[in-house]
Amino acid sequence: MLALSLSGVCVTAVESRPAGVLVESPGHRPFGARVKGFVALTKPRVIELLLMTTVPVMFLAAEGVPDLWLVLATCVGGYLSAGGAGAFNMYYDRDIDAMMDRTSQRPLVTGMVSPRECLVFASALTVGSTIWFWFLVNPLSAMLSLGANAFYVVVYTMILKRRTAQNIVWGGIAGCLPVIIGWSAVKNEVSWASLILFLVIFFWTPPHYWPLSMKVKDDYERVGVPMLPVIAGNKAVAKQIVLYSWVMVGVSLLLQPLGYTGWFYTAVAVLCGAFWLKEAHALQARAKAGITGAKLKEMRLFHWSITYVSLLFTAVAIDPFLR
Repeated sequence: MLALSLSGVCVTAVESRPAGVLVESPGHRPFGARVKGFVALTKPRVIELLLMTTVPVMFLAAEGVPDLWLVLATCVGGYLSAGGAGAFNMYYDRDIDAMMDRTSQRPLVTGMVSPRECLVFASALTVGSTIWFWFLVNPLSAMLSLGANAFYVVVYTMILKRRTAQNIVWGGIAGCLPVIIGWSAVKNEVSWASLILFLVIFFWTPPHYWPLSMKVKDDYERVGVPMLPVIAGNKAVAKQIVLYSWVMVGVSLLLQPLGYTGWFYTAVAVLCGAFWLKEAHALQARAKAGITGAKLKEMRLFHWSITYVSLLFTAVAIDPFLR
């Protein structure tokens, strides 16, 4: 594994930096705070969600309990890979992060970590995770992991995010690949089951993220990022949320007819999907009525979306034991 010293590199006034970014010498910060800064670069809360979809698929692929050392190796490699992608994202977006309320305390904005350190850190995590996957999991998982990293950094962050309202739709592919990585780690192949779950996350991502984008629309508008709520009204966004939600729920029910899951997963998928659709249609009704502000309650669907994917993939892991 490649190591990175956290001792700090003093940032001088001649280093180029985006306007609006607060810069202090990282070497003047306490060691503990510096460590927290580097951890924050990896976006731990996002990685929790990624691992939440990876591990259950390993149980499904193994049709029971997979090799626990393999699970640990896959989780560590996944954290390193996704963490590297998150750090690259923060490096590239440090200019707009400084102008958005939601991201104003990120390590590069506060000066806790310098841009140079962030770039080295991201590179080390990416290289290290690829080597880790290659030798401790399998080469196929290593290539999928590297592909997810590259897609998130290049396609989403550098190309789509600042150019099109479809950014989160197609950029979300990177967040779908951990599902396939979980399967490939166990089976060393890609199956229809993993592709179906890939599509579940693909259609889940926009209606998961758009409600949050509606909430912080002013932030995105201020920095010129064309998230769908910025360029379309709430009614149009809510309609898209409903459409994606129906497709997501429909795709989630394909596993049972194809013989990959039994009654338990199907029951959870139906119940959770029904509640999701109830919330999506309720948001659309409020948007159609012209309700704005706190009464729009768009974050209800955002918070439920995290619960939904947690319950659905828990069912993926439990189902093999009940068949």
